[in-house]
Amino acid sequence: MSRQNYTFTSESVSEGHPDKVCDRISDAILDAFLEIQPEARVACETFATTNRVVIGGEVGLSDPDKLAQMMDRIPNITRGVIRDIGYEQDKFHHATVEITNLLHEQSAHIAQGVDAAADKDEGAGDQGIMFGYATDETPDLMPAPIQYAHKILRRLAEVRKSGAEPALGPDAKSQLSVVYEDGKPVGVSSIVLSTQHLDPDLTSADVRAIVAPHIHQVLPDGWITDDTIWHVNPTGKFVIGGPDGDAGLTGRKIIVDTYGGAAPHGGGAFSGKDPTKVDRSAAYAARYLAKNIVAAGLAQRCTLQLSYAIGVSAPLSIYVDTHGTGAVPDAQIEAAVPGLMDLTPRGIRTHLGLNRPIYERTAAYGHFGRAPESDGGFSWEATDLADAFARAVRG
Repeated sequence: MSRQNYTFTSESVSEGHPDKVCDRISDAILDAFLEIQPEARVACETFATTNRVVIGGEVGLSDPDKLAQMMDRIPNITRGVIRDIGYEQDKFHHATVEITNLLHEQSAHIAQGVDAAADKDEGAGDQGIMFGYATDETPDLMPAPIQYAHKILRRLAEVRKSGAEPALGPDAKSQLSVVYEDGKPVGVSSIVLSTQHLDPDLTSADVRAIVAPHIHQVLPDGWITDDTIWHVNPTGKFVIGGPDGDAGLTGRKIIVDTYGGAAPHGGGAFSGKDPTKVDRSAAYAARYLAKNIVAAGLAQRCTLQLSYAIGVSAPLSIYVDTHGTGAVPDAQIEAAVPGLMDLTPRGIRTHLGLNRPIYERTAAYGHFGRAPESDGGFSWEATDLADAFARAVRG
C-alpha cells in the first residue's frame, strides 16, 4: 500500500526563466511553420545567453520558396517572443539581441522513416517511451504541488504585465512543499519563491510583501498557516534575470513541463517539436488517456506508458498502472485502450487535432492541467472519452 501521510515538493519556472524563453521561441517558430503547412516538419532548438540567441535544428516544407521566406521571418518571431515576455534589459533586449539562425532542411534519412507512403501509415519520428498521468487530487486531475506552483507564477506574470505590480521582472521560480493526509493534499509546509525585481533597493522582505497576497489568492483556503515556512528571494537581490543572468536552452525543464516529479517521464522534451515526433504527441495522448480513465471513475490515480520505434506506426506496448486505486483490474483498462484511440502517430494527430499552431502557449506553466481551448489548444485535456472508457471497461 502506498503512503498516505507525507510531504511532496514540486517546482515551476516562469515564462521569463532562461530555459522557458528558449522553449517559447522554439514553439513560436513551430507555430509559424504549421500556419504555412499543417504537415510541416520542425525540430527547433534555441540557446540564449547575454545579448545572444542561437537557433538550430531541422525544418521542412514542401515548397522551397515558402521555406526561404520562413527563414527570413525567424529573427522577427524571436524578437516578438522576447518583447512579449518583457525583456528590455541592457544585456538582453528584444530590439538589440543578436540572433543567429542555423536551422536547416530535415535529414532525408529521418524523413524516409517518418513520411507516409501511399499504401502505409507513417512511422513514429523516433523511438522512445512516453508517460501520461492523472490524479483526482485537484479539479484539473493534476498533482497539487506542480499545479499550484504553476498557478503562483501565472498570477505573478498577470499582475506584472497588467502594471499592477511593476516592480516585478519576468524571471521567477516557485517551489511548493505540499502536505498530504490520508492521500489528499491539505496544506503547504513551505513556499519558496525567487523572483526578479526591477528596483535594486528592494529587500527580500519587500518582495515578500508584494507577492504574498497573490500567493494567498491562488492557493486553497487554509493551506497557508502560521506554521508555513516562507523563503522569498532567499539569496537577496535578484535584479539581473533571464538569459543575461543564466544561459537558457530548449527542453531543459521537462519535469516542470509535466507532473513535477509526481509521475515518470520518458525523457523526451516537447518544445520545438512538430507532432509527428512522438516525444510530444504520444506524451499528450498518454495524458489524455490517463485523464479520461480517472474522469471515468475507473481509478483515483493512473499512470499510462506508451512505447514506439522509429519508422514503426503502432505502439510497441501499452501499460496502465492505477496504483491500487482502480475500480477494475489494470489489465482490463489496458485492454480497452487500443479500441478507443488510434495510437499511431497519424491517429494521435487526427484524434487530438495536433496539426495546428497551438504550441507557443504551452511553453510555460505546464503542458498539462490546462483547460481545452476553442481553437484546439490543449485538446489533450478534454475528458470526452470518459464515457466510452466506462462503457468499454464496465459494459
